Amino acid sequence: MKTFKAYLCLFSIVLAGVTVSSCNKDDYTPQTDLAYDVTVDGAVATFKVTTEGVSDYKWDFGDGTTSTEKAPMHTYPGKGKYVPTLTASVNGKSTESSTVLRIAKTSPVKINDNTLDDWATVTNSIQLGAGKGIFNAIKFDYDGNYIYVYGEMTGKKADGVIFDFYIDSDNNPATGLSTGTFTEGGYDILLEGQLLTAGVDIFYHNSPDQTAFSFAQQSISDAYQVGTVKEEGGVVKFEMRIARGKLKGLTGQGARFGIQGTKSDWSVTLGSAPDVGTSSYFLDMSE
Repeated sequence: MKTFKAYLCLFSIVLAGVTVSSCNKDDYTPQTDLAYDVTVDGAVATFKVTTEGVSDYKWDFGDGTTSTEKAPMHTYPGKGKYVPTLTASVNGKSTESSTVLRIAKTSPVKINDNTLDDWATVTNSIQLGAGKGIFNAIKFDYDGNYIYVYGEMTGKKADGVIFDFYIDSDNNPATGLSTGTFTEGGYDILLEGQLLTAGVDIFYHNSPDQTAFSFAQQSISDAYQVGTVKEEGGVVKFEMRIARGKLKGLTGQGARFGIQGTKSDWSVTLGSAPDVGTSSYFLDMSE
């Protein structure tokens, strides 16, 4: 959460060797500077005027919308640079003050809201091929704190499908596991387990030999969370989020993903997204 201050500078001039003192009311100059604080949480900005003696509030939020409230809360339409301006009367004098806000990338996805409808506008998705198996759709979205994953697959939650999420967290093929399973990546992180019934374990690749399937299990709390899960007509739909600040490398500008599903007894691979032997999915997070 970020806090900004908008203000007009007051300058004091001290004349050497001269002291001026007066207690007469006639010498009092009412305050006419105008200041306000802005607290930003995602795309929501909350404004609070800190100057006393203010009235007639007229806010221009810099995105074509306005308000006359004293302490408005405003949701910006998306990432970008905005210049909110307050015009108000300070002790009877009209004064104006502005600041610059930069709103970061936000996501429409909300975990645990008991709906998957918020994924309707998300377009980042893996192109599934002949080896998709049980997978019908895989989507991704992100914001400054999380990567969001949406999955749709044939079957039941109770099947206990084992998921393998191969993640090239730093988008660098020179680090992590190099495997023919998914090309164009060096996979630093592996999330593996029965995601929808028992959760997944977290592993980091720990060998200087990039061809060695060598991963060390990690103990990292709150690294991921499963959100809404819907099951209907032989199809399971689910969402999860991965905390970018919890797993190494995920705070960068891009990451690669490859996902496989395996039967609960490890007897057969049920699907792959994208196809085995093809390039992993690159999630561009440079915004």
